[in-house]
Amino acid sequence: MATSANAPTGPSWLHARIAAGGTVLLDGGTGTELERRGVPMNQRAWCGDATLGHREILGEIHQDYIRAGAEVIITNTFATARHSLEPIGFGDDVERANRLAVEVALDARRRAAEHDVAVAGSMSDFMTERSNPIWLRDSRLRATYREQAEILAQAGVDLLVLEMMQEPEIAVPAIEAALDTGLPVWVGCSCRSVGDQGRLGLFNYPTRDFRELLDAIVDLPVGAIGIMHSEIPDTGRAIEMLRERWSGPMVVYPESGYFTMPHWQFVDIIAPDDLVSEARSWRASGVQLIGGCCGIGPEHIKALNAALAPI
Repeated sequence: MATSANAPTGPSWLHARIAAGGTVLLDGGTGTELERRGVPMNQRAWCGDATLGHREILGEIHQDYIRAGAEVIITNTFATARHSLEPIGFGDDVERANRLAVEVALDARRRAAEHDVAVAGSMSDFMTERSNPIWLRDSRLRATYREQAEILAQAGVDLLVLEMMQEPEIAVPAIEAALDTGLPVWVGCSCRSVGDQGRLGLFNYPTRDFRELLDAIVDLPVGAIGIMHSEIPDTGRAIEMLRERWSGPMVVYPESGYFTMPHWQFVDIIAPDDLVSEARSWRASGVQLIGGCCGIGPEHIKALNAALAPI
């Protein structure tokens, strides 16, 4: 079983909490919360350019999550790598979009935090032109991830979180680019049930086995690995599959609802109390880092904080 025993998990207070077996509360969805508050979504890049024109609303969202109890807030940089912004005409804004997102998160921490809060820089699997082979060349892919990782690190994030990792040939270069900054790195993997047998496949590529991704990343020197942007009913089995391969810290932050590009469909969103019940089962399975992804808002984080903070 793999583990990165010496890999940092965050700033000193966060690393100490995790090492002591404590619970750490993450924020909820940022892109979906922007949409919920009226920020228009880009038809191709979703929330990728939202920071450029709506920094005040973004800042309010970060502050609301902090006041709800979040101890880790994630920057709005899920869709701001060059391979996401350049194809839609925002190539000249890549550095500004990433730096500004970090600036807004750091400012929210200064304004709202009455407890320790870490700012995590998001890097993701998201691409606006996935069918264009130029972006999938290994050298180009590594260059775009390296660029984003370096911008986020220089802008002042405390750690990097790789979100919605799926295909190993993309996940591994992204993780390695993040590790090259020297910052702590967390990895969030996305899966879904396939067929009546309940097999787990990659979230957007269900014909590929989820275990293929896990086997490709568990030996990398990251601080935490977990399940995110996956449906809640699939999360428990995914945790079991991860724990069979990884003995290090685990992170879980699921979605609720579904996506029809470029809009999140806020239907059948899990009630905060029901999310708490699920989170208790994840915590009992050894998960220490818990929050929410798309569809999960500040009210969910507040409920999680009330239920899990003493643990």
